[in-house]
Amino acid sequence: EACEDTAWHSIFHTLTWTGLRRSELLGLRWKDVDLILASLRVVQSVQRLNTGEFIVQEPKTASGRRTIALSPASCLVLREHREKQEADATLLGRQLAEDDLVFSHPDGSPRDPSTLTLAFRRLTRRIGLDGVRLHDLRHTMASLYLEQGVNPKTVAERLGHASVTITLDLYSHCLPGVQEAAAVQFDTAMEQAKSTSAKMTPELVG
Repeated sequence: EACEDTAWHSIFHTLTWTGLRRSELLGLRWKDVDLILASLRVVQSVQRLNTGEFIVQEPKTASGRRTIALSPASCLVLREHREKQEADATLLGRQLAEDDLVFSHPDGSPRDPSTLTLAFRRLTRRIGLDGVRLHDLRHTMASLYLEQGVNPKTVAERLGHASVTITLDLYSHCLPGVQEAAAVQFDTAMEQAKSTSAKMTPELVG
């Protein structure tokens, strides 16, 4: 909410809602985003070398190349972002293409990854959350998913982890609450099973 009226809103929203790494976000092209089917594909990342040169890299592992489902809220944010990007491109005498980066400068050139980190640091300091890192947005998504009882394998796939073991090692602190909820749900399921069995017994006896 703190960045909702800023130019960074669509970037920080997408990072939080998808759990993408910074380099993966900056490598997204519009042809990798399907706002009708509500999904995006991670197929490349953008890195900036010490020389100032930008390079495009494919995911290092098969799990890094993945498809991520988008929530309705994320689709809305990305639609609004695209409309603004199209307007900016028109002002510069160019048309937005499907090969264009989703999060770029108005002229279509890649963003420096460090500018995202600096902007986020300024934002968190302004609202009294100094010390919270940009990468913590990824951790927030994973933690909330696990606390809501989402299968760890699903979370691992969303994060692009090579193994669910990595996810469990990183976020095991989120699981105690999940296990407590599962225990309560099991009680409920057993009570329902007993009730169903009691109703069926007279029929079987008769």
